[in-house]
Amino acid sequence: MTAYAFWNNKGGVGKSFLSFVAATEYARTYSNTDVYVIDLCPQANISEMLILNSEILINTTDQESLFSYDVIRENFDVMHKFFNKTPRATVAGYIEARLNSPFRPLNDVSPYVCRPRDYNGKLPSNLHLICGDYLLEILSEAIRQTSQLAIPVDAWKQVLSWIKDLTVALGKRSGDRDTLFIIDCNPSFAIYTQLALVAANNLVVPLTPDDSSRRAVENVVALLYGQGGDPKIEAYAKINFAKRAKEIGLNIPRLHTFISNRVTIYEGKASKAFEAVNESIKETLNGLHQKYRQIYAIPKELPSDRFIEIPDYHSACVVMAVKGIPLDSLQPGPNMVHGKRVQLNPKPLERYQQALTEFVSYL
Repeated sequence: MTAYAFWNNKGGVGKSFLSFVAATEYARTYSNTDVYVIDLCPQANISEMLILNSEILINTTDQESLFSYDVIRENFDVMHKFFNKTPRATVAGYIEARLNSPFRPLNDVSPYVCRPRDYNGKLPSNLHLICGDYLLEILSEAIRQTSQLAIPVDAWKQVLSWIKDLTVALGKRSGDRDTLFIIDCNPSFAIYTQLALVAANNLVVPLTPDDSSRRAVENVVALLYGQGGDPKIEAYAKINFAKRAKEIGLNIPRLHTFISNRVTIYEGKASKAFEAVNESIKETLNGLHQKYRQIYAIPKELPSDRFIEIPDYHSACVVMAVKGIPLDSLQPGPNMVHGKRVQLNPKPLERYQQALTEFVSYL
């Protein structure tokens, strides 16, 4: 049982989309493995990609009816069916159940699991989802207060392990089948993000080739491990999550893979500007590796050797996300997206698919 959390302390770097690619491609490639997506972002973007009834939009050609009230309502009713079930069939429903019984793992987690293929026939049948939910943000204060209870003395550790408990229960649900967990995180270091990270063995860090991503990577290292290049950030980090987790032996994921996403390509290679920024980020990661090798999943390898560049192909990304099309099913040619014609050209699409396939092979 292996779990990958997708997280960066910076938003807009493609965490949800790359989680979607990882989950769908891995499930397609390894049909004997149950792949579980756990959506721990209140925006629930990966859940929307997987289960919204995109066929309504695909089959609707009339511009006026495409945006009609009935179409939009029917589309989003898919999500609301999960919200309206008892118990709520989402990750927030699971959290509510844990709040009612904080220190006793649930024996049956099946009410919180769905199979995206039931809503999107393009997806593999061995792919499962614990749906995201906006209620997660509202529940965060209740989670935090429960973790601060004086009794039991290990309340914080037990509460921070709730999603880890969920992965164990899902593993039992799969029986003898192998399992893989993809956990999509919110950029913030909120308590629900901490639950996600504690449940993971490995951390995948998506980033964009800009200087703010370099600083965000340093924040990841400071927040998770209490280490880094800035003495002030490091000092504050050590008195919070990182220090406490280390003291009580709480599992913290190791840095596994770094994905430079949306790289501008010129004549088949990254543009000089993007390449310069990527090199700066690699130098930062390699410098941290020299000091803190133990925080990396593969300590003997330089982080720059696990640094994958994904070319920018916004059109393909939009088509996949809106229509819920997995990578292997994406074909060159025209596609209709919200009544607009989007053209996918063969060479850029092939380059894009190859880069994303290489990324999935690292898992």
